[in-house]
Amino acid sequence: MIFVADVGNTNITLGVFDGEKLIESFRITTKTMRTSDEYGIFLINLLKAKNIEVSDIEAVIISSVVPNIMHSFTSGIIKYIGRTPIIVGVGIKTGITIQTTNPRELGADRIVDAVAAYEMYGGPVIVIDFGTATTYDLITGKGEFVAAVTSPGIRSSAKALWNDAAKLPEIEIKKPDSILAKDTITSMQAGLIYGYIGQTEYIIDRIKEEYGAETVKVVATGGLGKIISEATDKIDVYDATLTLHGLRLIYNKNKNRK
Repeated sequence: MIFVADVGNTNITLGVFDGEKLIESFRITTKTMRTSDEYGIFLINLLKAKNIEVSDIEAVIISSVVPNIMHSFTSGIIKYIGRTPIIVGVGIKTGITIQTTNPRELGADRIVDAVAAYEMYGGPVIVIDFGTATTYDLITGKGEFVAAVTSPGIRSSAKALWNDAAKLPEIEIKKPDSILAKDTITSMQAGLIYGYIGQTEYIIDRIKEEYGAETVKVVATGGLGKIISEATDKIDVYDATLTLHGLRLIYNKNKNRK
C-alpha cells in the first residue's frame, strides 16, 4: 500500500492506495503549529481507525504548497510510519513538460492535478481545482503544461464578503434555488455561486478560444467544485479524488529512484 498526502493551504488531503484502488481517504485541517509527534500520532490513529496497519504502508508521497509545516509533517511520517516520503518537486518525474515562463513558481498541487487529468482523461485538457484559490490549467495533447489561470476561491470570496462588510453575515456556501433572491443570505449565496458559475464558464470558453483546439476536455476537482460542476455543462468530469490519483501516478514513475 502507498500513503499519499496533498498539503493545501486549508486542508491536508490523505489517501491510501492498494495498487490502483483508493481504499481510504481522509481530510484534516492544515495547522502550522503541530509538532512532528502530533502529526505522527494523528496519522497512525487515522490509519488504525480504518483497520490499516502501519506496517502495510510501503511508501509515502507528498505534494505541498505550505512549506512551513513540511519539516514537522515529514518528520512525523518518518518517525511513526517509518517511511521517508517522496516530495513532489524539482527532479521528480511527472510525464508532464512545464512550458510556463518560470516552472519553479508552479505549485506542486497543480502539477499533480495535471498529471492525473492528462493520464486518466487524455489531452488536451483544462483541469480546474476549486480550492483556497481556484486554478485553471491547460495541458496539451502532448502532455505540455502551457497555461495557468488563478482566481480567488469560492470560500475565500465568501470570507471577504462577511469579513469586510459589517452587516453581511457568515453564510452556508450553497446554490440557491433561484438567482432572484429575496433576502440577504440567499442574495449572498446567489452572488457567490451564480457569479462563480459565470466566471468558470467564461474562463473555460476564453481558454478554448485562445488555444484554438476544437476539442478540449474539462476536468474539475476540489471541495466546492461539485456545486459548480453540477450547475454547468462546460465541465465534462468532476473527480473529487483527482489529486490523490495524481500522487499515485507520480509515485509509480519514481518508485525505483534512489
